[in-house]
Amino acid sequence: MTDFTTIEYLKNGNQKQVLAYKTLTEYEVLANIAKFDPILVGTIPINIDIENSDLDIICYCKNKEYFIEKLESFFGNKNEFTIRETIIDNEETVVANFKIERFEIEIFEQNIPVKNQNGYKHMIIEHKILQSKGEDFRLEIIKLKQKGYKTEPAFGFLLDLKGNPYQELLNYKINSAS
Repeated sequence: MTDFTTIEYLKNGNQKQVLAYKTLTEYEVLANIAKFDPILVGTIPINIDIENSDLDIICYCKNKEYFIEKLESFFGNKNEFTIRETIIDNEETVVANFKIERFEIEIFEQNIPVKNQNGYKHMIIEHKILQSKGEDFRLEIIKLKQKGYKTEPAFGFLLDLKGNPYQELLNYKINSAS
């Protein structure tokens, strides 16, 4: 199983993963926010990204004001930098966006340990499903994403999940994926 808590696996990945590794390390993106337990999640780590996929980084912080201050000091000078506060799944959330080279980067923070955040849980479940379903399934997910589907709804469609695909994926039993 890939250790997604570090980005070392990207060094031996596909072309986009290698470039993501280079960008994140060269610009010290994760190093700058290391105290917030950052984890790269989303489609690039599990190789279902499309042309405009961004680098999604989740973080954990108990003090959102402090987090915002740190993000502004580290990344406020980056292209298209924005930061906003919102509520996601009944949790106060900070979302920052900016560009570095060819990547859009989104940093997402909640007062929830990163491995307990839905972004991480979804990625781990999707990775296991992809491993059990194989290459044709992976390519079908990518096709749906290219048609405009978000990741979880694409999985929901192909797995014939009923109801909210974001919630249903969290309940999905991998052994039923075979």
